[in-house]
Amino acid sequence: MTPRRTQTGINHEAYLVRHLFDPDKLKQIPTRNGYGEGLVEAGKKDKNIMVLCADLTESTRSLAFKEAFPDRFVQLGVSEQSMASIAAGMAITGKVPFISSYACFSPGRNWEQIRTTVALQNSNVKIAGAHAGVSVGPDGATHQMIEDIAIMRVMPNMRVIVPCDSVETKKATLAISAAVGPCYFRFAREKSPVFTTDKTPFKIGHAETYRFGADVTIIGTGPLLYEALLAAQVLSVDHGIEARIINLHTIKPLDEKTIVKAAKETGAIVTVEEAQAAGGLGGVVAETLALHTPVPMERIGVQDRFGESGEPRELLENLGLTAPSIIQAVLTVLKRK
Repeated sequence: MTPRRTQTGINHEAYLVRHLFDPDKLKQIPTRNGYGEGLVEAGKKDKNIMVLCADLTESTRSLAFKEAFPDRFVQLGVSEQSMASIAAGMAITGKVPFISSYACFSPGRNWEQIRTTVALQNSNVKIAGAHAGVSVGPDGATHQMIEDIAIMRVMPNMRVIVPCDSVETKKATLAISAAVGPCYFRFAREKSPVFTTDKTPFKIGHAETYRFGADVTIIGTGPLLYEALLAAQVLSVDHGIEARIINLHTIKPLDEKTIVKAAKETGAIVTVEEAQAAGGLGGVVAETLALHTPVPMERIGVQDRFGESGEPRELLENLGLTAPSIIQAVLTVLKRK
């Protein structure tokens, strides 16, 4: 694996080689923690930032903002529909509202209000979906939001962002706070590896290549990107297959150029996400390839079913979302190359 340097000068691939496979060097922090940290930092920079929450202040990590700026925090109780509409009204007055709830409730419960009062009006509202994916674990199918990427990316004017770890979630929160217009981003409850650094590049709408290879491209989003990196190492060592790894943290606006370039150069694609494979990351990549560069493709994601109660790791393995399943998908797609 030949180290490459990013545009910022950090040799991120070399960093991954040194730290990725040594558990003692990787912190385990929920991505939601990055949201709380980012809110406070954004609030210090912009006095117009407001945070609204639907009775889940601690769980969504909105509590840090409440403690730092109590006069800019609004607790609405169990009322996600009202929260979206009130935030849209705040945005009209020049405020920058973040609405915080579990993703199964926002955008799950208030999708129509987001559509009508936020997206249709192009309101400057930021929608933070916590506890997304199946790693919510014992809470079960009702709380395991795996349809949100699909339902939000089809909404006009809406940005959709899925950070890979707590550090990137903080960066995303700050970037979203400065961007004008509606944004949706999701993060998880369960602890996950922190494998990016403060110097790792992040820009809305710009995918980042974390590993270079010419045999196949694995495009991941969210915490499962770590599983893709693990899979790439095994593929290299055990099979002599060099996989390119792309962090597609921004589902919309999509970095089509990077996807098309990877398809042309490697000839095969595997997508990885903790969400429904249909309509989410897998859907948008498939659409892009069909329009520009058709190549063999496999999708790692939830396959047209709901989640269930269980321990987070147990569920990820049962649903085929971990490194062994990614390796098998790569071997399968290469047979079709």
